[in-house]
Amino acid sequence: MINLQKASFGKRIIAAIFDGILLSIIAVGLIALLSGVFNTDKYKETAEIFIAKYKAEYQLNLSTDDYKELTEQEKTDYAERFKAFNNAFKQDPEASYASSMFSNLTLLITTFSILISIIAIEFAVPLFFGNGQTLGKKIFGIALMHTEGIKVSNIQLFIRAVLGKFTIETMIPVYILILIYFNLIGIISVAILAILLIAQIICLIATRTNSLLHDVLAGTVAVDMASQRIFDSREALIEHTKKLHAQQANKPTF
Repeated sequence: MINLQKASFGKRIIAAIFDGILLSIIAVGLIALLSGVFNTDKYKETAEIFIAKYKAEYQLNLSTDDYKELTEQEKTDYAERFKAFNNAFKQDPEASYASSMFSNLTLLITTFSILISIIAIEFAVPLFFGNGQTLGKKIFGIALMHTEGIKVSNIQLFIRAVLGKFTIETMIPVYILILIYFNLIGIISVAILAILLIAQIICLIATRTNSLLHDVLAGTVAVDMASQRIFDSREALIEHTKKLHAQQANKPTF
């Protein structure tokens, strides 16, 4: 077993926050750029025009406070008018097209922007710096290595970034929050979020490396760059281990 010099949890958090800020800047910039390229505002404005039109037609302009003051019968009538409003909106080809284009483009642009940002920060930059170092890790003296003590591979970096950070830790929660916001799913989504949170806590506490899901999936660990020896290959690690054993065996006994 290698002598593991884990990076302190405090340094890991600060480096993650720093990288998260950079990632957010890139993602927001890409979202703004792509939204302009695909003109999502045009679809949004068209959908809002139709929403206003049908709300006026079905008299659905009550505020929340006004709605609370309605009688039960009036609330039932309001619900029926809202149902008719939804049906009319969906059956209007132009309104339905504008609404679906806006929501689909927004989702695709957001997903693509986050993916590119994570690949840039968590994969491309570490390839440039080496030893799995993002800019945040580089500044705070943190490196990534294989849990066996050898240099992290490109495949591990990719799994860590795309499967761990993007798919599991970012997009699954984002999609669930979107579904919750639109009241599409309820207790199931909350349960999935709770399971992910519990899994993160278990990984952090139970693993020898005190790693989160993305590191557990990739077989990596964050270490202190200054004090951790990282071997270039498994063969180099084996050779080093043999030398240590030989030195131990040759020590005089008294």
